[in-house]
Amino acid sequence: MSAPATTRYRKMNGLGNEIVVVDLRGSGKVFTEAEARAIASGPRSHFDQLMALHAPVTPGTEAYLRIYNTDGSAAGACGNGMRCVGWIVSQETGRKHLKFETTAGVLELLVEDISRIAVDMGEPRFGWADVPLAEPFHDTRGIELQIGPVEKPVLHSPSVVNVGNPHAVFWVEDVNAYDLARFGPLLENHPLFPERANISLACVTSPSSITVRTWERGAGLTKACGSAACAVIACAARKGTTGRQATITLPGGPLEVEWRADNRIWMTGPAELEYEGELDAALIAMA
Repeated sequence: MSAPATTRYRKMNGLGNEIVVVDLRGSGKVFTEAEARAIASGPRSHFDQLMALHAPVTPGTEAYLRIYNTDGSAAGACGNGMRCVGWIVSQETGRKHLKFETTAGVLELLVEDISRIAVDMGEPRFGWADVPLAEPFHDTRGIELQIGPVEKPVLHSPSVVNVGNPHAVFWVEDVNAYDLARFGPLLENHPLFPERANISLACVTSPSSITVRTWERGAGLTKACGSAACAVIACAARKGTTGRQATITLPGGPLEVEWRADNRIWMTGPAELEYEGELDAALIAMA
């Protein structure tokens, strides 16, 4: 089905993570991977993630969300994008407590204002087949994977987890000491990750603070990745290097993340509206 004659979008960001939000509820339109790539190629509509709202499937939810990466591939979760969507729908409805559905399940949001939006990012999954990995690992707190010489690897022994998306977290002393733009693509596409993976460098700076940089699956280097922040706190707490609540500092700024007793991870941070526009229908038609 073709898109409406005029398809409006909102360009937003969550700590610099570029987000485009398109409301397709009522149109029946579903973007193809090629169309998502075409939208990302536009200088004004460029995104790290595209959040497309569709008619709700589950009663009690505001919408069903399809999430696209820059390369058109699907993402199961995007915490920064969820905050952007939550703020928009809260403005439209006046409601502060909202529920949305993604392929990762039904997620709750609590919207105080545009500077503070909390998102339930679901439960972390640590089993090797749940990440997923291509081969069994008994202990996913640190798997056998390295970059560089065997006797002196540059990066090694990442923790792995699925928080809507597959994540691998390498523990380092300085997240800026590594060429993540070089290593990221190699690790994202490593044969060990059949669905590819988000690759993070994480430095624990205190029992309640972690600094993180992320190469995002399907998007590349990003100023902020919400699901990576959630993956990092779950892996750090599981290793015993932090508690279950911490400030995760990303290049774009800090997020508050808590792995609660009910096993669900909540992430709190801001959203920002940059501008509104109309998608180039001719560009999409050519995709």
